[in-house]
Amino acid sequence: MQAIEFLDDQILAAEGGRNGVVSVPRPEPEEDLMDAYSRAVIGAAEKVSPSVVYIQVRQVARGRGNSRRSPQESRGGGSGFIFTPDGFVLTNSHVVHGATTIEVALPDGHKYEAELIGDDPDTDLAVIRINAPNLVPAQLGDAQKIRVGQLVVAIGNPYGFQYTVTAGVISALGRSLRAQSGRLMDDVIQTDAALNPGNSGGPLVNSRGEVIGVNTAMILPAQGICFATSIDTAKFVASRLIRDGKVSRSYIGLAGQNVPVPRRIVRYYNLPVASGIMVISYDANSPAKKAGVLEGDVIVGFEDHSIAGIDDLHKLLTEDRIGHKSSLVVLRGTEKLSLEVVPEESQSGTGQ
Repeated sequence: MQAIEFLDDQILAAEGGRNGVVSVPRPEPEEDLMDAYSRAVIGAAEKVSPSVVYIQVRQVARGRGNSRRSPQESRGGGSGFIFTPDGFVLTNSHVVHGATTIEVALPDGHKYEAELIGDDPDTDLAVIRINAPNLVPAQLGDAQKIRVGQLVVAIGNPYGFQYTVTAGVISALGRSLRAQSGRLMDDVIQTDAALNPGNSGGPLVNSRGEVIGVNTAMILPAQGICFATSIDTAKFVASRLIRDGKVSRSYIGLAGQNVPVPRRIVRYYNLPVASGIMVISYDANSPAKKAGVLEGDVIVGFEDHSIAGIDDLHKLLTEDRIGHKSSLVVLRGTEKLSLEVVPEESQSGTGQ
């Protein structure tokens, strides 16, 4: 007959061993079996999950080349997260852009029709709003405090599988990513937390459950290279969308391409850059035309900033430039000219 006696940290069984007793480790509580990494991921996911929503959209597209063809309805989906108690939801522009109807599903299964407040294709961000009770807003973090190698958790609805959690680390900071509008997005976060179609618009959070980014894209042929728009950018864009329904940017109304500047001209004028934007065309009555810009001019400076390419000009054509005289430095042949241009508000949002 066997006798079993429980002690503080072992089980003594009357079967061999010291004085006929062998020690068997006491089963540990379940929470003790989880390491610090697991506890961090679980804690972050549990904190932010009540704020994550599933977004379904319907769009109407008419077939090309046949005006008699009846409109075709298409459906899409993505993710988002509640960031205010009164129902404002942050997501990606490409999730809701052009949608005829937007439906939001909460974690408890309830569904609500959403109103599009505004979207900004240049940063791939959008704000929608639902009217629902007892909403739990996510806590927004500070992108300036994050570090490469830091644990992050992504929550979303990949392929329609609701509230899926993936974890990884921040792989790099300060990346640049081309938006669908063609404009370059700066200060993008790179992570290896797995993202798939449907994750778009979901939150990227730190171990404290604070949102530090909005998941936006992945490189399909690669593994572990995914991107999120910085929450600092998202805060600015969301505030403008709520206030104005759009993000205002300035433009001077030209089309151009990046070209190298001949080395002898760079040396002669002591230019800080060896490339610029060659003007291909400009809009009628545009600020560029009014300033005297000609086709073939090469832009190398704007308001005491050197311009090496189109992206440099995009960064400087902000809302603050609208209606203010600015100097535009161009090369016309071998001559260097300074023109006075007054940027106007961009109607297309591309800002060039």
